[in-house]
Amino acid sequence: MAKKKGVSSKTHTKEQLDNYANQHNPNNKAYKANKQNQKSQKGSKNKPWIDDFDYSGFGPFYFD
Repeated sequence: MAKKKGVSSKTHTKEQLDNYANQHNPNNKAYKANKQNQKSQKGSKNKPWIDDFDYSGFGPFYFD
């Protein structure tokens, strides 16, 4: 069976349904803002915060 796109009115409120519709309508500001955010995030080369952590203060058996 194929997966359906969208949300169900049985499990979501009217406000949630409206928000989903706005975010998936190409003529809406929310859709355009989401696409712009995705573009800007795709190009960034930010490392996750854990890569910046300094593990030098921990002993060899600290994580056992």
